[in-house]
Amino acid sequence: MREIPDIVVGRLPVYLRALSRMIHEGQQVTSSKELGERLGISSAQIRKDLSHFGEFGKQGTGYQIQYLVEQLQRILKVKEEWKVALIGVGDIGHALTHYNGFVNRGFRIVALFDSDPKKIGSLVNGLIVIDAAKLVDEIRARGLKVAMLAVPAEKAQEVANKLVEAGIEGILNYAPINLSVPPNVRVQHIDPVIHLQRMTFYINS
Repeated sequence: MREIPDIVVGRLPVYLRALSRMIHEGQQVTSSKELGERLGISSAQIRKDLSHFGEFGKQGTGYQIQYLVEQLQRILKVKEEWKVALIGVGDIGHALTHYNGFVNRGFRIVALFDSDPKKIGSLVNGLIVIDAAKLVDEIRARGLKVAMLAVPAEKAQEVANKLVEAGIEGILNYAPINLSVPPNVRVQHIDPVIHLQRMTFYINS
């Protein structure tokens, strides 16, 4: 497959979420126009994005939603469940552990790590918090490829280095700092302040 622009890949989960919502509402067929109106994206952009991966609909008849959902799940590799390590069981980590949105969308947190002696060995949503000193061995033993990082900024790079050493290939980073990782490791940064600052640019003062 030719290289797909990252901005296109970033829109696919948005399409998948909207289509899954349509199924939940009992809808079976949609069009790029209807999907675009729901998402604030032009129908031409949606058709162009999907065309990178093949033909999923017919002119005049639209898309079979269930089929398109299954194809997007296949493209995004979330038809099977990804097991995820979570490092840092503070406020954000605790909330992530209890978040039900990962279930049935391709991800399940299976291992919790923290360096706080008060948290190590405690039970959080059915999982025992493991000493972060054992992170590399535990992740290797479980064969995990995805991790979520919810540690303080000053600890994030050090922990990221250990995740790379352990064989992690994808990091969802909640620490407010950019991480330096090898080219084969994908990092997604989640910083609410950055999104708020981007949003306030557009608000009339």
